[in-house]
Amino acid sequence: MQDTKALLQLQAVSRCYQSAWAKDTIIENLSLDIAPNKMTVVIGPSGCGKSTLINLIAGFEKPDSGEILLEGKPVKGPSHERMVVFQESALMPWLNVYENIIFGPKLRKERSMAEIKAEAEALLEKVGLSVFAQQYPRQLSGGMQRRAELARALINSPQLMLMDEPFRGLDALSHELMQDFFLKLFEETRNTCLFVTSEVDEAILLADQLAILSNRPAQVRAVLDIDLPRPRTQEILNSPEAYAYKRQALELLYEEALKNFQREGKPDDFLEAYSQQEGRHS
Repeated sequence: MQDTKALLQLQAVSRCYQSAWAKDTIIENLSLDIAPNKMTVVIGPSGCGKSTLINLIAGFEKPDSGEILLEGKPVKGPSHERMVVFQESALMPWLNVYENIIFGPKLRKERSMAEIKAEAEALLEKVGLSVFAQQYPRQLSGGMQRRAELARALINSPQLMLMDEPFRGLDALSHELMQDFFLKLFEETRNTCLFVTSEVDEAILLADQLAILSNRPAQVRAVLDIDLPRPRTQEILNSPEAYAYKRQALELLYEEALKNFQREGKPDDFLEAYSQQEGRHS
């Protein structure tokens, strides 16, 4: 049943890649509603098509069938209404932090430079980069680059933030710090967000709604409402409620990983993660 309150709707979306020798179906008949002012987290087995899903919603690719609707209107291509923060830094290395942040609105010329400058300075303050405004991306740590990318996205006032495993590749401490920072930022702004991750702990920590994908071709296997209080901190993961959600998610992911193992004859990351998790709590 269609959710008329959803900001974004994916309706029976499919995406295939065709070569001269074979057809590879990545996503097949996938439907999902993204609620406004909520954090929807997508998780699934490795290689199931999570990044392809982000590219479709962003408008970088077009579905082969089905529809993607933003406020009831078809998504036809990239737009500042849907901003993406990628796995790897996409900051322009020849621009400093301030210049990276103002690039989009400056190019569109929809606001005065005085307005753009004022908002950029406010965002730099919010993400803790005011003193680094004139630095270039290569002079920043990985966590600082991610904060700059968040500011660059937010200055465009997007209706939907798309986060494609944005903290992947950071060291463990920086990863946790960025999770805490992003949680606070979301809870302050309540910008609608679709966050892709491969980590169950991260998914439970962040999500209002958790969409679990199947193996390729990806479909929505289940949607869990994560009813944990906000504001959240890392400590919430130690609660019985969080563990119950985590166990439920891991069981579903284990089933999908097992299908992959049986089909390809090799273990999936989630098989190992599930086994380790169950061992710690047995």
